Amino acid sequence: MTEAEKARSQMREGHWTGPTVYKVPGFVQCNLVILGKPNAYDFLLYCQRNPKACPLIEVTDPGDPVPHLSAPGADLRTDLPRYRVFENGKAAGDMTDIRALWNPDSVAFLFGSSLTFDHALARLGIPPSEDVWVFDTSLETVRAGRFHGPLVVTMRLMSRQQAITATQLTTRYIYTHGAPIHIGAPGEIGVDLGHPLVGRPLECIPESQIPLFWACGVTPQQAAVHSGIDHMITHAPGHGFVTDLQADRTCLP
Repeated sequence: MTEAEKARSQMREGHWTGPTVYKVPGFVQCNLVILGKPNAYDFLLYCQRNPKACPLIEVTDPGDPVPHLSAPGADLRTDLPRYRVFENGKAAGDMTDIRALWNPDSVAFLFGSSLTFDHALARLGIPPSEDVWVFDTSLETVRAGRFHGPLVVTMRLMSRQQAITATQLTTRYIYTHGAPIHIGAPGEIGVDLGHPLVGRPLECIPESQIPLFWACGVTPQQAAVHSGIDHMITHAPGHGFVTDLQADRTCLP
């Protein structure tokens, strides 16, 4: 049994309900969106039009909870540590098992998470950040049907040399958000350091560091809010789905 399979087994049994941040290195982690078939086509277009935020890894057949291409034998109803449920555009709570909410027409979308390349950054001497930040921006995603809303980003703080290395490396990881969408002044993309979606508020960026912003898989959650989607299930932020795909092989050479 691989480390990815062990992790999913612990999640399925309810023993692992915490974040997957910096966990199970070497395997592609994914963000998750589950929708009914009537909304699935529009969301597929949304992903196609916004590939930095939603780099698709796999889309399941209606009613089938098994991601046959990325993790055969896994069950997307139980094999994440924590899910977030949205009803009529509002977060209705978190769950650790969504079998009761799965329907015959449910379609699951998996798209790569930037949690995947943290291990590769560490191998190059860029240690994991003690803090993880997620922010709204003033950048609008490209609308598709009902789905619209702001681009959401993750922020990492690095030295200037580390920022160069991180940009060069993550450019290869196009299936897990790729290169940063912005480097430097947060205000230029509408980021309010004092009001993160996830993480502690900041007054300013330390002089010795520079902020790097990557497109984030929380973007569809904000689209659910802004679009008033009647029913959507996603991963809880930082609680990704661990696939069997090897990170260093799911990237550009």
